[in-house]
Amino acid sequence: MPSMNLRCSVRAIVLDEGDRILLCRHAIPKPTGTVVVWAAPGGGIERDETPLAALRRELHEEVGLAVDSDPPHVWHQQVVAPGLAAGYDGVVNEYFLVRTPSFQPRGAMSDDKLAAENIDGFRWWKLQDIANYRGSELFSPRDLATPLTALIADGAPARPVQLGL
Repeated sequence: MPSMNLRCSVRAIVLDEGDRILLCRHAIPKPTGTVVVWAAPGGGIERDETPLAALRRELHEEVGLAVDSDPPHVWHQQVVAPGLAAGYDGVVNEYFLVRTPSFQPRGAMSDDKLAAENIDGFRWWKLQDIANYRGSELFSPRDLATPLTALIADGAPARPVQLGL
């Protein structure tokens, strides 16, 4: 079996004092129309960059959050799906828990650079609003409410929880 080319990424589960999660709205153009996916802020790990260095860079760029501590690694996700990330056979996402007071997201990236990454907005979501959502927009992971419920109730796990799509 040939080796797969997976995009290694980091993502932050940013929770505020009310246990709301900050998500980025990705509007992804597809031949069949635009697909909207709400995902945790983050992105690819660059060559010679540690996961935590990538996490700090991505949070600064996308939402303007500075992280000085080493947040706990809480979730691991591997999705093999060609086309999910351009030029890759899929993605590996490492999720870290970042607790912070609520803030207005505004990162170092310009609106044009955010748009180039298909990001067109940010929103603080309550767990119940995610669990009860019935619209056409998606979450990443799709069942975000399930692992998020456990994370809020139990705190950071001893080992990263394996997530599905």
